[in-house]
Amino acid sequence: MIYNYLIYIILSLIAFFIFAKISYKLRLVDIPNKRKIHSEPTAFTGGITISVILLFTLQAIDIFDKSLGLILSFGFLISIVGLIDDKFHLNTGGKLSLQIFPIIYLIIFENFNLTHIGDYYYFKLILGTFAIPFTLFSVLFLINAFNYFDGIDGTLASATISVLAILMFLVKDTNLELFLTIILIPLLVFLCFNFSLFKLPKLFLGDNGSLFLGFIISFVLIYLAKEKLVHSILLAWSVVIFVYEFLSINLIRLKNNQNPFKAGQDHLHHILFKKTNSVFITNSIMSLLNVILFLFGYFSFLMINPLCSLILFICFFIIFLILRYKYSVKIRIEN
Repeated sequence: MIYNYLIYIILSLIAFFIFAKISYKLRLVDIPNKRKIHSEPTAFTGGITISVILLFTLQAIDIFDKSLGLILSFGFLISIVGLIDDKFHLNTGGKLSLQIFPIIYLIIFENFNLTHIGDYYYFKLILGTFAIPFTLFSVLFLINAFNYFDGIDGTLASATISVLAILMFLVKDTNLELFLTIILIPLLVFLCFNFSLFKLPKLFLGDNGSLFLGFIISFVLIYLAKEKLVHSILLAWSVVIFVYEFLSINLIRLKNNQNPFKAGQDHLHHILFKKTNSVFITNSIMSLLNVILFLFGYFSFLMINPLCSLILFICFFIIFLILRYKYSVKIRIEN
């Protein structure tokens, strides 16, 4: 198994290197501006590279549930949508409309929909006729939450790695652990290119990467919930930092009469980077925060009950929102 993983790592390295070289030759690069930290045009094809690696791996390893294969296959289509957006800068409506078709297909025709969101002993949250719209909203929510994290080198990749590590901890199925590992390895390899380690050509995930990762994680969570392999509240805790940050930042923007879809420097990773002036510390805090919050949810679930874990999830969000809002007020006063 270690030998197979080593080959997989080497092949992933080769794939990233080839895609990076092609990207620079074709000028598939992100141009610096006053809002962006990087100073040189940088290839934005990290996400499409990961999706291609996973697509080929899916063909080579025929041991996964058909549903898991569909997630990766349709994830490739989503990465294409992101690549088009990276190149031609689609408006919000255009990008959303292209995302929605493969998502709706999986939800309606492949039955990837949430019929309930957990049994809490005293009650069970049955969705009934709201199953399809709720699932659609949840997927679009999480995809865009992942997109919000892609602002500093390594932030989205490292936070996604924390989610995969949590899911690997929660699932007890060997094939599922292998599936999650196969997603994890290219992300680790990508970080070497993202930080230009060993003088490797620099790569960004781009929207093709953030949309792809958000899509993959969304449908993996739906799969785990539908198969009753992990309780829904624990799945919510696995992506807690994404949920809290996306909700809080948009609520604060709406409160301040700002466009929630407009790019800005008010994301938590930007705030932490300004405070620490360190990408490594910023990414470590973001990933650790996701893991630490998950542990609160996990132990409340284990030691008390699912309802307590659900209440804690809501309470922690309220605290997170209050702290984020107070900081935004402080910044506005200083400016």
